[in-house]
Amino acid sequence: MSLPSNGSNNGSNLATQHVVVIGGGIGGLASAILLKTRGYEVTLLEKNETTGGKLGEVRHEGYRFDTGPSVLTLPHLLERLFTEAGKDLSDYLTITPLSHLCRYNWPDGATLDTWLDRDRTANEIDSIAPGDGVAYKRALNHAKKLHERTWDAFLENPLARLSDLKSLPWADLLRIDAHRTLASRVDSQFNSEKLRMLFKRFATYNGSDPWKTPATLQVISHVELTLGSSYVEGGLRRLAEALETLARELGCEIRTDTMVNAITIDQKTATGVQLDDGTNLAADNVVSNMDATRTLRDLVGTRHLSRTQRTRLKLQELSTSGLVLLLACDRQWEQLRHHNIFFSRDYQREFQEMVDEKRPASEPTIYVTNTSLTDPNDAPPGGSNLFVLINTPPSSDRAFWEQEVTRQRTHILDRLEKAGLPGLCDSIIWESHLSPTQMMDRYEAEDGSIYGSSSNGKLSAFLRPGNRARGIHNLYLIGGTTHPGGGIPLVLLSAFHVAELVGRGE
Repeated sequence: MSLPSNGSNNGSNLATQHVVVIGGGIGGLASAILLKTRGYEVTLLEKNETTGGKLGEVRHEGYRFDTGPSVLTLPHLLERLFTEAGKDLSDYLTITPLSHLCRYNWPDGATLDTWLDRDRTANEIDSIAPGDGVAYKRALNHAKKLHERTWDAFLENPLARLSDLKSLPWADLLRIDAHRTLASRVDSQFNSEKLRMLFKRFATYNGSDPWKTPATLQVISHVELTLGSSYVEGGLRRLAEALETLARELGCEIRTDTMVNAITIDQKTATGVQLDDGTNLAADNVVSNMDATRTLRDLVGTRHLSRTQRTRLKLQELSTSGLVLLLACDRQWEQLRHHNIFFSRDYQREFQEMVDEKRPASEPTIYVTNTSLTDPNDAPPGGSNLFVLINTPPSSDRAFWEQEVTRQRTHILDRLEKAGLPGLCDSIIWESHLSPTQMMDRYEAEDGSIYGSSSNGKLSAFLRPGNRARGIHNLYLIGGTTHPGGGIPLVLLSAFHVAELVGRGE
């Protein structure tokens, strides 16, 4: 295969190189689009029957469910992706900002609605936690500063070579609250335990423990509560379909139902992939959207890794997984909004059980999405399509989860009925579930962990697997288990990083 005709890898000067992308999740599709736009020939391989990764969908007799991410933030990154491909995002998707962000419910019956309107939210806070409305605004101003100090320096930076590090504004990075935990920072900001729980909740957005993860993660509150969240018309599955459509329009080759067994390595250089049927597909560069641990251990093989890499893989602490219930209900509840949180009585104990004791929490916090409230097409008239999620420890114990699903289902439905959803059990006309072991099988996620390694520890959030595989030339890693982190916006950023690194020839 030919190499670039000169030091530049832009389209006009590129003697065609072939890139194989493993995995058709959001990161894989976005990388394929960017690399094709920049002049590479791209083949994307997806083991499942459809692309989209965790952006799945289930339909049943008029009910529609997203099975993965349920919220879209920072849509400007999508606009940037489509613009680079010479397209207009609005021709592919209809994205509507939500004015109401979430309804929080506490065991004592108190509720709080958060709005994009900060003053409105602050006023509602003062009704249940007098004085913390002002604290709410101060906390968001602090989170905004964290965002400003980390966005360009850390999130938008591939951090792959010395020059990337030299450009960092070290004075700002010394003021990103990495020296204390999120829980300790939040406890110092609010008097009310209710507001403390609300802001600690943002640690779960990347599968971490607020009592262990650095306070830098308070930046997530700025993204959701100040910049806001959006709804994709027809559900978030439409985002995956739009990316696949764009990739195909650009000329990317996409093969579904295609399993990769190994990445071929020759003299510490990735030279292609071996497929499940034994055939070899050569490539100048390989990009893996598969879980970073599974990529390095199972596809590359530990014999190609350094002792440090092998040790890190063995000792890493994984992020949380989750149990999802999909409930097709024949009624509606005034208590529910589009996004809803039902807190446990002892939030710290919940994380001690999950993270320290590595067992499902005895009383987990419950997240419920009811998209039919925003889009009536998601359920028949008078019905509700409930996506119910609890955080769980990562696990590969299939026998345990075959029994645990039944126990957790009973507990969750009982809690929700008592919290304002009377008659929930009797209203269910169809249901399905997704357990940690099912996530492990479908998404090749290590023990079903949703975000790969956790961010529990002062530096762990900054030591995620890089977008360039260390010690293996021409191998790149993308997705929520890599730098800069999980969630749709950060996965898109990882794709931009990989496109830049491939262009550098690093």
